[in-house]
Amino acid sequence: MSLIDVKSFAAGQWIIPDANAREIANAVTGAPLARAGNSALDCGAMLEYARNVGGPALRALSFHDRARMLKALAIELGKHKDALYDISFATGATQSDHMIDIDGGIGTMFVFASKGRRELPDAQVYLDGEVEQLSRNGTFLGQHICTPLRGVAVHINAFNFPVWGMLEKLAPTLLAGVPAIVKPATATCYVTERAVRIMLDSGILPAGALQLVSGGLGDMLDRLTHQDVVSFTGSASTALQLRSAPHILENSIRFVAEQDSLNASILGPDATPGTPEFDLFVKEVQREMTTKAGQKCTAIRRIIVPEAQTDAVIDALSARLSKTVIGDPRVEGVRMGALVSQAQRHDVLATAAEISREAERVFGNPDDFALTGADHETGAFVPPMLFHCQNPDTASIVHSKEAFGPVSTIMGYRDIDHAVTLANRGEGSLVASVITQDGDVARQVVAGAGAYHGRLYFNNRTSMKESTGHGSPLPHMVHGGPGRAGGGEEMGGVRGVMHYMQRTAVQGSPDILSAIGPRWVPGAAEITEHAHPFTRDFNALEIGETLYTEPREITLDDIETFANFTGDRFYAHMDAEAAKRNPFFPDRVAHGYLLISFAAGMFVEPNEGPVLANTGLDKLRFMKPVEAGDSIRVRLTVKQKTPRNDEYGEVRWHVTLSNQNAELVAEYELLTMNAYAKPA
Repeated sequence: MSLIDVKSFAAGQWIIPDANAREIANAVTGAPLARAGNSALDCGAMLEYARNVGGPALRALSFHDRARMLKALAIELGKHKDALYDISFATGATQSDHMIDIDGGIGTMFVFASKGRRELPDAQVYLDGEVEQLSRNGTFLGQHICTPLRGVAVHINAFNFPVWGMLEKLAPTLLAGVPAIVKPATATCYVTERAVRIMLDSGILPAGALQLVSGGLGDMLDRLTHQDVVSFTGSASTALQLRSAPHILENSIRFVAEQDSLNASILGPDATPGTPEFDLFVKEVQREMTTKAGQKCTAIRRIIVPEAQTDAVIDALSARLSKTVIGDPRVEGVRMGALVSQAQRHDVLATAAEISREAERVFGNPDDFALTGADHETGAFVPPMLFHCQNPDTASIVHSKEAFGPVSTIMGYRDIDHAVTLANRGEGSLVASVITQDGDVARQVVAGAGAYHGRLYFNNRTSMKESTGHGSPLPHMVHGGPGRAGGGEEMGGVRGVMHYMQRTAVQGSPDILSAIGPRWVPGAAEITEHAHPFTRDFNALEIGETLYTEPREITLDDIETFANFTGDRFYAHMDAEAAKRNPFFPDRVAHGYLLISFAAGMFVEPNEGPVLANTGLDKLRFMKPVEAGDSIRVRLTVKQKTPRNDEYGEVRWHVTLSNQNAELVAEYELLTMNAYAKPA
């Protein structure tokens, strides 16, 4: 049987492995499967291709263009899921594992595509936060912005998730407008190569946006600049070696790391045997031990339970683990496959032997366990192994050594403070979970453990049916952690995109800031010569387009009618003496919502037109009370435009209400959905 040549894609060319390529074995059978690596790869050419071809092409697109590109890529990958499933069995993964890796990766791209359209502008510049007024009269302002880095993102990924691990980094990178060079772990790079080939063959990506290194990176990291980013997933020792390289340090090259993590799960004191929480806890731990054969950066390594429940948890967990069928993942009924390689099996067994110096193995014998459809000698199989540490306060190995496989250690705690202390002994993790229905327990854990963990996952009978699980990083939330976990973070929605952008403080006049946005800033020039803005379609509306209404007097009868009609008879509107005793009001005043209602009547164009719906308002503030006899005037300005779909876009209007003395009495932002121009 001929070996699969796992190619690299460099500077627009597919490059075959050379004589120095590394051989890759099938994790299930041990048979030679593929070879990967080319020592003559031109790293300089790859970087220049990304910077000079891919970067400009991506930056020419808006955030929305890139979001649509991500969605198209996700759809294309979804069409080829079966091919990716099929090749992934050789990694030792089961069909359920494939769905986490492949479906999870595709789903992550869909989320970033959606967030890109919802939370980012249809522009090349991201406005970070609100305008800062830096001068008394508002003619000199400040605004933080983010723009794409002018370099390349080098993604160094781990072996355990060859598709998701790539896509969860690639999605925010491309959305930011930065090209990527992906370097998967060699052990499973044949799966990554298949996914990359699908994306490149689709023609969706601009040239230079994505390249692939199957094998070693050569001198690539030594060629990076301060405009580049390294995003690494793997062991702490490798991360230390890479991030401490003189070239990386001297050039302040961004280095995002996600590394070793001894994640913990705490059983709340209220979760006693017989409760839904107890059963949930056992189920979650068993799943995290056996999914991907425990080869997950978020797997539960330390099981922290009340001392009184230690035996019950060991018995219940052992019973569930005993039902786990291990073997060839293609065989019906198999629930846990092989480790990725014989080398990985050796490392797991060696670390488990170290753990046994401080803890007793209470389930799982690596020298005697059943296999289905596979061979102990050739396949990289180990059973789930559960250890019990009776003295976790004096132990050190169980809090510092990670067996990257189906290995976990149970330990007892005296009270919640003790549980938190044990969880924090891991010196930084990606995730800690707590199974409890007690809000006081949750609050105590957050206060004591929050600084040590990138994610705190709480679950109980209320959320268990819809929760995604301890070990599932979600694209909406930050994935990373302090200390031993690497000190970095990935995903987190738009937060992840910002890792590939530069935040810059821009200072200038309102007109300058409005031009950069594009988002109208109060004080900038207004456009008043057009027809009523509600008669103009989305395409025609211009940022800064403004309507001023005629004034309207507010009468005492208006105030009383509104109070009687709505039932809002608050004393400040109805009782003059009571109102005068209030430090905010000089006399009876108009309801704030009366003013907003009158404002709508003053600026709305009543006839059918391109305004389809009012979808809400933001940032409503009332600055000065309006008494009977005062008059109000409305200014309505187009602040921002955001396309939503093929039929309409969202218009954000800046609305101010001023009294007869030109004093601001109210301010808010109105949101409407406006139709695009109809085809001629």
